[in-house]
Order: sequence, then C-alpha cells, then structure tokens
Amino acid sequence: MFLSPTPYKNQRYDVLKKECQENKKLFEDSEFPCNNTSLSYRNPLLGRVEWKRPGEISETPHLFVEGISSHDLNQGEVGNCWFVAACSCLALKPDLWQKVIPDWKEQEWDPKHPDRYAGIFRFHFWIFGEWTEVVVDDRLPTINGKLIYCHSKSSNEFWSALLEKAYAKLSGCYESLSGGNTGDAVVDFSGAVNEPISLETGNYRTDPNAKDKLFSDLLEVYERGGIISCSIAASPQEREARLPNGLVKGHAYSVTAVKRVRLGHGLLAFFKNETIPLIRMRNPWGKHEWNGAWSDSSEEWEKIGNMERNNLGITVADDGEFWMSFDDWCQNFTEADVCRLINTSMLSIQKMWNEVVHFGNWTKHSDPLKNRCGGCMNHKQTFLQNPQFVLDVSQEEEELLVSLQQRDMKIHKAHGAGENLTIGFAIFKVELNRKYRMHDIITQKNVATSTYINARSVFMRKVLPKGRYVIIPSTFKPDTLGEFMLRVYTDQDAGCKELDLDKPHVSCWSSFRGYPQLVTQIYIHGAEGLENQDRSGGADPYVIISCENKSVQSLVQKDTRNPLFDTRAIFYRKKPRKPLTIQVWNSNDVKDQFMGQVVLPASLKDSADPQTLKLKRGTSETSEEMPGTISLRVVTSRELAAM
Repeated sequence: MFLSPTPYKNQRYDVLKKECQENKKLFEDSEFPCNNTSLSYRNPLLGRVEWKRPGEISETPHLFVEGISSHDLNQGEVGNCWFVAACSCLALKPDLWQKVIPDWKEQEWDPKHPDRYAGIFRFHFWIFGEWTEVVVDDRLPTINGKLIYCHSKSSNEFWSALLEKAYAKLSGCYESLSGGNTGDAVVDFSGAVNEPISLETGNYRTDPNAKDKLFSDLLEVYERGGIISCSIAASPQEREARLPNGLVKGHAYSVTAVKRVRLGHGLLAFFKNETIPLIRMRNPWGKHEWNGAWSDSSEEWEKIGNMERNNLGITVADDGEFWMSFDDWCQNFTEADVCRLINTSMLSIQKMWNEVVHFGNWTKHSDPLKNRCGGCMNHKQTFLQNPQFVLDVSQEEEELLVSLQQRDMKIHKAHGAGENLTIGFAIFKVELNRKYRMHDIITQKNVATSTYINARSVFMRKVLPKGRYVIIPSTFKPDTLGEFMLRVYTDQDAGCKELDLDKPHVSCWSSFRGYPQLVTQIYIHGAEGLENQDRSGGADPYVIISCENKSVQSLVQKDTRNPLFDTRAIFYRKKPRKPLTIQVWNSNDVKDQFMGQVVLPASLKDSADPQTLKLKRGTSETSEEMPGTISLRVVTSRELAAM
C-alpha cells in the first residue's frame, strides 16, 4: 500500500502552489536556490550559466511530448549516466513512473488555463524506507540557451530535466550526482531490492548451466516488472573509453528487454521451436551502439522472420538502443544490477513474500554490552556487540532474501565526506529456543556471510533448512558509526525481530521463583545403530532435549537408523543440580515409539569435541542399554552474559 509521502524540507506542494496562485507569482525554491551552490561544490562549470524556465526555452513547453519513452533521455554535462540509465528503465514502467511523477496531468502545462501554472513541480522518491515528496521550481540551468544537464530529444519536453533537478536537490547539488550506481537510483524510484551480479567472477562465461540459469532469472525479473542495468568495469583513466565493438567502459546501460527470440521463417519456425536468448540495452547518451552480432543492421537478423522482427521493433538508427546475444552480453559486460520488485500483496497471483523491515544504528557506548558497532567477524572480541536479529525458518527448506542498506551519503560530498561505509552481514544457525543475544561466536554455526563492500546496499539470497537463525549486520571495522535498514523476505512469516536482552530479566519475583545460575548449550550431532522399531522399514527418529520442564524437539529424520540431527538448544538453569535428558523417539502415525535416552548428570563437563553416549531405557547407571548411540557436545558457563 502506498502511504502519503513525507514532504522533504517540510515543503508542502499543495500549500506552496496555492500560495503562488493567490499571489500570482511563480515559485522560487529557497531550499535549492538558482546559484553556484546548487550546481557544484568543487568543479565550477565553464561558461555563463543562466537559469531559465521552460517557457523561456520553448514556446510550447510540456512535461511529456507524445507520452514517456526510454528514448526521451540524453545525458548532460554531469557524469550521471547511472541516473539517466535508471530513468530510461523507469520510463518503461507506467506503474512506477506514475508513482515517481504523481498527478502528472495536473502538473502538465495547460495553455487554456495559464493562470493555474505556478512554476512548481513535485516528485516522489523512496528514501531509506519511506516515500518522500520533493518539490522544485522550474528554473533549469542553461548555457547559451541550452540545458546543461539531462534533457529530452524533444526540445519542448521537460520531465527528465525536472526529475533530475529534484534528485540533485536530494543530493545537495548537481555535481554530487557525478558517479553513482544505477541500482541505487532504481531503488529510489521504486523501493525495489537491488542484487549486484558480477558477470566476471560468477562463472557465467565458462559454465553453460550457470549462464542458462542467469538468463532464466533475468527473464523472470523482467517479466515481473523488475529493472536491470549493466556496465563494464573501468579504471579512472579508462572511464567512458569507447571500445572497438562500440561499447563504452565505465558507463551504465539500461536493459530495456530480455527475450527468447524464435529462429526461422514462417510455419517452419513454429514447428522447430528453436530460440536464442537476446537482451536489449540503451546507451544513456542516445548514441554509440554495439556493432557486433545482432546489432541493428547485422546479418544475424536474417535468421528470424519478419513477424518476429516487427514484434521486437527493430530499428536501424544510431539512437543508443541495440540488441545483443546473451552470450555476448556475459562476455563483454562485467557487472549488472538486478532490481526486484518484491511482491508482498496477498491479492497477487505471483509468488508472495513476507517482508520485515528493521531500522537500526551502529552506535558506541561506554558499556561493552551496550556497544553496537563491533565490526566484522575478523574482530572476534567485538563482533557480537553488533545488532542481532532472530528469525525462524518454518518449512523444511526456504529461500531467504536479505537486503542491508545504509543511508545515502551523496549529500555530504560538498563537506569532504560522502563515502559509503563498508558494510555486510553474517547469518548464524542458533539454538531452536534462543531468545537472548549471542555472546559466544565460537559455539555458533556460521551458515552464510555476505560480501563486505562500500556500497549503499548489500544483498544475499540463501536457501536455508528449517531452524532458528540470527542475522548480524555490521560495518567492516569496529567503532564505525552509521544508520542501516535491514529488509528480510521469507515465504512464511519468520517472526524476525531484534534480540535486545543479554540474559533473563531480573524482577521482584526472581528471589521467589529463582534466577538462572547456569547456562547450558546442547548440540546434538547425530545417532547411530538405532533399533528398528518399525519392522516394515527404517525408523523416523527425532530428538527431545528436556531441562527443568522445558524441552526442544528436533526435526524428524525420515527412514534412517543413522540420523544427522544438527539440533541445538540452550537452557538458563535455575536448578543446576538437576540432570538434563535427551530422548530419541521414532515418529509414528498412530503412536510415537521410545527408542532410548541419555541422562546428563548435574556434574557434566564441557566437551569441545562431540561425545558418543549409549542410549538407555532408564535414568540410573544400571539401566538397560538400548541398541544405538547418540553424539553430542555440551557447553556450560556460570556467567550468563558470556553465552
């Protein structure tokens, strides 16, 4: 659901426009004045800059001329091809651009009612988890009467120039837009989740299966309304260097189509059903195209029929848009940003995700237990001081999407800052009943760690088995302060929440009810040689760990007498002299069958390595032994905060 946007700088469009109309004057934005501070912070423009309103540039100004198109945009003097590429993608998505440019018909010039025009425009951007409304006046920077920055191929169309001005206002000035990431701009237009993909290191160039899987993923993203962009890595000296094949290094391209194109002519093409994966891109400059296979006038187009060519809209013109085979795309481009519009609506026929969003801070405190900026896992002494978020995977296996985003830093460029923090996160499989913060990294199982990079966001897709997990977002170095937004997507509600408490809370009733004196962690690794209780086949064993009237049950292992449980439990014990019990049961539709137990004495000792213990039927040393053993590891501590 789209909530009312928050006005940026507390500037309310309706109030400002009404005031201008009543006073019969055009809006002048004091928050983004028409002077050099709004243009640059370091490199002043060469030439005399004049700020002109669209009516002073064209006799018939319009927001849109013959609708909106990815061909409308051309990059200007500032190095923001990444932003222009994102705008090209935006133009292809009516549901998105009508959200970014709200009530566009009301904002359009109306020659029949010129008195209604107030020289004010508004745009909506998704900034750090909330929609924000940015207003600007219509005064645009020009040199010799021509727009300096982003402009349309139609001299009387101004949507792209005004949108860029609003985005520059968010970033402090136009020069702050020099250098950026297309995926970040797409996220600001849509609230999408950005997944960066390395085409160089992801073995897509050498492994046909990996390449086919990537194409299928991109095709699905494209068909579901997602946005894709790509670029070729370049050193500062190579930036914007044109290659012999027509591509430009260090330059962002927008992907405007992903298709499986049918080869052949006439009915034969339908019967053969032979296709080739193609991808279409656009250069934000509006010129300079790929000149290899499947370029505008290449002979490869003779392999497909006229109907298919017409459906693809092939044009032979240096308009910046071109096709490539997916194989050539993987071989020539090095990076891609895949922005998924995650579906969280119950009314959609597409796959629905459950979304949880948490906002947090990496902060420093004099008390180490309250410190929340411990750095990455390289710093084992402080890593677990970071914020921690727990979630439960409730299905046998589930795909988890995690996006960690920091605040945009571009607005600080003018003050000598503006660099992103190096951020990332780690995921741990923890005890099934853990509800307090982790304090010992050695005893936990690290199942995934993201890359640590100085990007605005870090993303991971991971398939996890059923269990409880803790996500720990962090900066790379300790004592680095900052804000973050953590978005977690699961098939089912995972109950994702922050772990705030370090140990059980002390209340006025603790003296009567007792307060935990000892923490014990039990790790059940597996079992061997279990008696086959079900004579018709193998057993379906599971484990129950019990302590002081509390218990934790593992998953059922199907049809095996040598199960691997990998089950973890943690108990805060008020009566440390009482034993713990580990029972093995055989799951049965009618009645579960007892397969033996291990009773751990109160005087149990820590075991760094798994112990193998015989299963018994009773609790004493003389109890009858059952066929089979169970392997486990025990960790105890008398310092509650140390666990």
